Amino acid sequence: MAEFSQKRKKRHDDDMLGSAVDFLLANARLVLGMGGAAVLGIATLAVKRLIDKATGPQDEDDTKGDTTSLEDSWKELSLLKATPRLQSQSPPAALSQPVLLPAPLPSAPEGPTDADPQPSSQLSPPAPLCLTFQEKLLVFERDHVTIPLSHVALAKQLAGDIALELQAYLRSKFPELPFGALVPGGPLYDGLQAGAADHVRLLAPLVLEPGLWSLVPGMDTVARDPRCWAVRRTQFEFHPRGSSPWDRFLVGGYLSSRVLLELFRKALAASVNWPAIGTLLGCLIRPCVASEELLLEVQHEHLELTVAVLLTVTGASVGDRLLLAWPLEGLAGNLWLQDLYPAEAARLQALDNHDVGTRRRLLLLLCSVCQGHPALGRLGRGHLTQVVLRLGEEEVEWAEEALGERFLQALELLIISLERASLPCHFNPGVNLLNGLHEEEIDDIGYALYLGLQAPEGLL
Repeated sequence: MAEFSQKRKKRHDDDMLGSAVDFLLANARLVLGMGGAAVLGIATLAVKRLIDKATGPQDEDDTKGDTTSLEDSWKELSLLKATPRLQSQSPPAALSQPVLLPAPLPSAPEGPTDADPQPSSQLSPPAPLCLTFQEKLLVFERDHVTIPLSHVALAKQLAGDIALELQAYLRSKFPELPFGALVPGGPLYDGLQAGAADHVRLLAPLVLEPGLWSLVPGMDTVARDPRCWAVRRTQFEFHPRGSSPWDRFLVGGYLSSRVLLELFRKALAASVNWPAIGTLLGCLIRPCVASEELLLEVQHEHLELTVAVLLTVTGASVGDRLLLAWPLEGLAGNLWLQDLYPAEAARLQALDNHDVGTRRRLLLLLCSVCQGHPALGRLGRGHLTQVVLRLGEEEVEWAEEALGERFLQALELLIISLERASLPCHFNPGVNLLNGLHEEEIDDIGYALYLGLQAPEGLL
């Protein structure tokens, strides 16, 4: 009888607690929404079960039922916690604007709602763009090859100012040596500048007396080098040694480029007040003492460039040729290197003007790709120019739409030339431009080009 009374009292308490929970959940639904009301109800039921278990005796059936219900309650609670929580909507800017209701989630349990939400479609992410090699090449040209016009103008201004300062220094330091006007030039002025790796050329011409000098082809000298020329002093019987201010640089009756380079390298490194000139021009100028060439490194707030001071021999005494004092090795050390850059740049310009072609753009692309590659960096502008010139003479399509195809043809021609170890100069076929590369370097370059031809996107 006592046990019956205890069970009856327990059921009465459960009814009272259930009514309270129903009242609480009914109001919580209005305040917290369906998800919050469900969580509150399960948590309240779980607490109530724990209190009953701790304070009163239970029979075996009730214990099993309570345990099962409690486990189910925690499972439901964990499911609700795993369900993504709906983000609260920001209030509309005006009362006339409709409030968008959130779409029902697939994993949320279905139940009665106050208003049916409007279905909303899920926006799928955009498919990745699949660019052709031609399109990727044009993107590479835009991002890595094209130089802003403001930088080009600033570089030209700095090069011109440095030329004026260096001209004044030469006249004060070597007043007895007649130099012509120092003229900046090179790829920057011809629209062929491919990044900071290309030097700005600053030509310092030597003014030689007409009739006292003559040229000897390099193949007729002991060096047997077709790239070079010897500048020989003549008319000693009428104009003895010392009659020309350039006689002090003679070696064996020839004007020595090596002696001139050594003199000017020491002068540029030790005698010129570059910090003062740099302050005046608003930049930092330092001579590159580690290089055998006459190089000036210029650092500006907006750009960096390298100016190459080139001692040249030109004029009527050497015909239309431009000879450079270049650090050559061996028996050619006193000879002068024939500079073919002006002829190459003029020929490319003429070909492009004839058919509105893209040969010069192809050269810039090849230079930019090779400059940033560890193996292809051994290919200089001279090698790549010869390849473009050979392709450029062919009667093929040179419009922008064919730029990608011409790029791949250039790679193929380079591979063929490396296999033969022969890349003849366009204006002097007797000169093989690959003679300066070792066999291991040729193998490395050829392998990199072969991989690039299989997957050209990897070169960009």
